[in-house]
Parts: sequence; structure tokens; C-alpha cells
Amino acid sequence: MESLSTSTFPTVPAPNPYTPGCQRGASLLRQSIQTTEPAKRISPRLSRPNKHLLLAILTALAIRLAVASFCYTGVMNPRLDHWPFGYETGRIARSIATGHGFGNPFYHQTGPTAWMAPAYPYLLAGVFKLFGVYTTTSAFAILGLQGLFSALTCIPIFLIARRWYGEPTAQFAAWIWALFPYGVYLASDFVWENCLTALLLTTLVWLTLDMDRRRSLWAWAGYGLLWGATALVNPAVLTVLPLAAGWALWRLRRNGFGWRAPAAAMLAVFLAAITPWQIRNYGTFHQWIPLRGNFWLEMWVSNNGNTVLRWVDADHPSNSPAELRQYDSMGETAYMAYKRQESLAFIQNHPGKFLRLMLRRFVFTWTGYWSFHPGYVAENPFDSYNILLVTPLTLLMLVGLMQAFRRKLEGAVLLASILAFYPVVYYITDSDMRYRHLIDPEILVLAVFALVSLREAAGVPEQKEMEETQWVEVPIEVHEPWGARRE
Repeated sequence: MESLSTSTFPTVPAPNPYTPGCQRGASLLRQSIQTTEPAKRISPRLSRPNKHLLLAILTALAIRLAVASFCYTGVMNPRLDHWPFGYETGRIARSIATGHGFGNPFYHQTGPTAWMAPAYPYLLAGVFKLFGVYTTTSAFAILGLQGLFSALTCIPIFLIARRWYGEPTAQFAAWIWALFPYGVYLASDFVWENCLTALLLTTLVWLTLDMDRRRSLWAWAGYGLLWGATALVNPAVLTVLPLAAGWALWRLRRNGFGWRAPAAAMLAVFLAAITPWQIRNYGTFHQWIPLRGNFWLEMWVSNNGNTVLRWVDADHPSNSPAELRQYDSMGETAYMAYKRQESLAFIQNHPGKFLRLMLRRFVFTWTGYWSFHPGYVAENPFDSYNILLVTPLTLLMLVGLMQAFRRKLEGAVLLASILAFYPVVYYITDSDMRYRHLIDPEILVLAVFALVSLREAAGVPEQKEMEETQWVEVPIEVHEPWGARRE
């Protein structure tokens, strides 16, 4: 038991122990000895939940770095002048790092491009500037950053789960993410923006759950800034921006606060964040182009009549010399306009086939199954493992979502909306596990809640940590005995 310093108490004349004042002082003294209430002075040591979270983050980072030390050779594959090192992102980053600007997404000089959103190519270009273009050191640096982004995603996962389900479930969710196979693979073996976008989007989901308590315009401006930054990494997240912002503003209004000024602040800062890139695209191509301009090519590659494969890379300029020559001769904007015509013609001439492809992409997104055709299996030998992981995870997600609605947890509608609307753009283009990875944290939180709910239904008691004895200083009022003389 912690000793109490005598200097804490005032020096008074020896009182009569039976007086009312001394009895009250003794009672207060007993209260100061031991209490299970939180300490009023913050301890410099980490609390137990924070230690669990920090350990999960460090474990996640260590696992991803360890796997990257084996998988970096795939990134360093010299095929097609190191094309696997970031693909189009790597090519644009090389162009920036070598002084040719944001352009040249393929194998030779093709000029400026709007192929990608700007944030990740510029990040990779910074890595190339520091450590060299397509060097082993650069590979370790960017994979290390991706591992850090993925590991830090434990934080918003923990905060969302703690807000809804409490501390033990939050710790469990953070540890599951630390060991999550897709999180490990995408951070360690594939140079792309998925890990950074997953971190940003999950942080935005956590903030959205909390914005109904924030009336400060600075807070809402920061919220808009984070949405703008995320859109510059991956514009696909904008499909859920109206849902998230609308939900937060609706709850703000329901709580009796004004919503117009926060909405205006958020929108103004968001537009200020993305407008410079829009101006760059318009000044370069003399027409309005969204944050990235390759949508219609992806649409055509995935909807051109070939249904054996999910994505026919043989029809992509990166793998088709004929398509690359057409891209060079027409220029990027004219080439995308032509692919738009071809895509719409396919949909108009084959609406039934297009709908079946959308349904198959929906099934693949939530089960991992596309086809058992020998040609597809040969091209994608690991897809059977997707089925074994993705299907149970989806079922647990649905159970967790139903439990969230049954218990009327705040944010259940928000999460359901994000899960419903975010993948839609990939149902009509190309569905892939790395695209779904952006919402994997939310899926995992619901899956963990399902496991906890099933355990409760089975009558398994939850193991709770013993409350640690904490010490506080409680002011003690000592009354002088009646008739005592003041010094």
C-alpha cells in the first residue's frame, strides 16, 4: 500500500477523537486511502489499454516489415524496366523525380497525364529523390511507409470499436488488424495507395462519429481538409463523402446546433484542397477532368465481352502494344473519350451481359469467388484462398451489422451506408481485393463485434481485467476541537 506523506495534512493541535469534526476528518481520510475511481492526476505511465494498442501497432509494423524483407524482390522485378515497382504510379513518380513533371505513365515519354490522383505519385517521387529511382533502398523505404500506414490503422479501428463496444473488444479488433492477411500483403508486396487510403478513410469514419459533438468551425474545416487530402490520394472515397458529411450534419442539427456554418466551412476547405489540381488539369488538357482521368479505360477493359477474367490486362496499354500505340497517337484525353464511346456501346448492345458482370463483381467483392474456369485459375491461383477468408468475414460482418442495428448503436446506419455505396464504382468497373481493402477496417470491426455477440449468446463470460488500485489525493478538512485556541 502506498504510503501517505505526513506533509499532505495540516498540523493541528491534538483533537478529541470523539468530536464531530474529527469523525468527519477520519471519514475523509479513509476515503483518501484507496479508491477505484480514476486518478485526478494523470500518471506518466501508459494506461493498460494504451499499452495494448501500442503493442498491437508495433506488432503490426514488425510483421509487415518482416514480410517486406522477403517480398521486396517482387517489387524490384526488372521486367519492363521495373514496371512492377508501382506500375503507373511508379512511372509517374519517376517522371517527377527526373524533372519531367507529372506525366509519362507508361514506358516512354508520352507527356502530361491525369491518369492518377496526385498525392501518392508525389510521395513515391519524394522517396525516389531521396533514395534513387527504382533502387532497393527506395523499395524498402516505400514498403516501410506502407507498413507504417497499415499499422497506424489500428488506432482508428481501436477508437471506433471502443466507442461502440468497449475496451476489450477494441483491443481485440486492433490485434486482429495487426494480423490481418490482406493488410500484411498489400503493405509488403504491392506499391500502391491502398494502405494510406484505408488509414485516412477509417480515420474519417471515426471523426464522422464524433463530429455531432463539435461546434467549432475550425474542427469542421479540419474535417473538410482531411476529406480533400484523402480525395487527392484516391478519389473513389468521394462516393461516401455525401453520406458521411450528411449524417454528421444531421446529427449536429438533431442535437440542437446550427449546421449551415459548419457545412459551409467544411465544403469551403474541401474545395480549396482539391481545386488546385482541378485547375492544373484544366490548364494542361483544356477541358474539365476529375481528380483522375482513366475511368473509361478501366470501364472498357472490364466490359468488352471477355468474361473469363475479371480484368483483361491484355487489352490495357501497359500490356497491349496496339493499345499503347493508339494511346500515343491519339493523346490521353482523346483516347479516354474513345474508350468512353466503346464502353457505352457495349452496355447499350449487351445490357444483360453488363448486368451479369456487375452481379459477378458484387459476388466476388463479398465472397472472393469469380470462376473455377481453368484459364482463370491459372491466371489467379490464389483466389481460392480469397474465398476461404472473404466469405466467412462477410458473414460475420453481416451478423455484426445486424447486432449493431438491434442494439441501436449510433453510427450503424453510417457504416451500413459506407459498405453499401463505396464498392458500387467497382461493381461497374473492376472488383479486386485491394480495392475492397479501403473498407476492410470497417468490415473487421463489425466482424469482431459479431464474434463478441456470439460469445455472449453462448453464455461464455467475458474475461475482464482486474481493476488496478489507483491513488488519489482527496482534500481533507480537519476541524479544530471545540474550545481549542487558534495559534
